[in-house]
Amino acid sequence: MVFNVHDAFVKAMFSRPEHAASLLRQILPAALAARIDFSTLVLCVGSYVDEVLKERFSDLLFSVTIDGRAAFLYILLEHQSVVDDDMSFRLLRYEVRIWERWQADHPGVAKLPVIVPVVLHHSETGWTGGTSFEEQLDADEATLTAVGPYVPRFRFVLEDISHETDEALRARAMTALARLCLWCLRHAREPEVLVQQLGAWMDLVREVRRAPDGVAAVVLIMRYILEVSAPAQPDVLVGRLAAATGDEAMAEIVSAADQLREQGRQQGLQGSRAMLLDLLQERFGALPDAASAQVAVADLTQLREWSRRVLKAPTLDDVLGR
Repeated sequence: MVFNVHDAFVKAMFSRPEHAASLLRQILPAALAARIDFSTLVLCVGSYVDEVLKERFSDLLFSVTIDGRAAFLYILLEHQSVVDDDMSFRLLRYEVRIWERWQADHPGVAKLPVIVPVVLHHSETGWTGGTSFEEQLDADEATLTAVGPYVPRFRFVLEDISHETDEALRARAMTALARLCLWCLRHAREPEVLVQQLGAWMDLVREVRRAPDGVAAVVLIMRYILEVSAPAQPDVLVGRLAAATGDEAMAEIVSAADQLREQGRQQGLQGSRAMLLDLLQERFGALPDAASAQVAVADLTQLREWSRRVLKAPTLDDVLGR
C-alpha cells in the first residue's frame, strides 16, 4: 500500500487515549458522553477498513465502559475529497467485523458490546450525505415504519470539520495536540495556509512541546505540514516554516525535514534494489540466496555500479564481483 500521510498522522496523534478522549468528549452527544468512563479508554490493535480503501479511510477502535459495561468507540476518518454516500453501509460492515472478532476472543459470551460509530470528515464541499443506515434503504417512510423492527436502523456521529473556522477549532475544549491535529487536517488541501498561518498557532505548539513526548509530537506535526506541502522539496519549506514560526520550532522543523530526507533515501534504495534484482533474474535466472542477500545490504553507489555491469557481464559473479 502506498504510504498515506493522513493515515499515519491521525493515528500518531489520536492513538493516545488522552487526545482521543478530548476529541470524543467534544463531538459525542452530551447525554452519551456523560455515561462513558473515559478513564477506561484503551486503543485496540488492528484496522477494519477494506485493504483497497486504506488510501481514503483510516480507523481507530477504542474499548471503553459505558454504564459499567464493555463497549467500543469506533472512529472512521475520511480522507477523500468527495462524500461517500455508502458510509452507513460501510460502517455496518466494519461493525460486524468488530463483533466477529469480539466473539472469537470471548467464546461463550452471549451478548455483544455496544459500538458507537463516529465519522471524522473533511472535504472541499463538507458532508452532504445521510447519517443513518435507513437512508440507504430503497423504501418510503411508510414502508420503513412497517419494516422497521426487521431491518438494521442506526445513525453515526458525524464530525465535519470542512467549514469549521480556525477560531472555533482553537476554542474547543480539547488538548492542544488534538486541536492542532484538527487544524492541520482542516487545511490539508490548502498547504499554503498551514505554512503561512502556523505562526498564529505557536501558543498551542509551545503547549504541546511542554507535554510528555511533546517534542516528538511537534516533529510529527512539522513533518505532516512538510509532506502535504511539498513532499519532494522539504529543504525549500524549512526556511518558510522557520519564518512563519519565528525560528521557535526550528529544531523540530529540521528534524522533520531530516526524517523526510531519510525516508526518501530509503525509498530510493528499496526501488534500486528491486530493479536490480529484476534485471539479474531476467539475465541469469533464479538467484542464489547469497546474491539476493548481497543486493539487500548494498548502498546506492554499489547498486548503481552493479546496474551498469548487468547488461554486459557474462556471469552473475562478474556483476557482483564475487
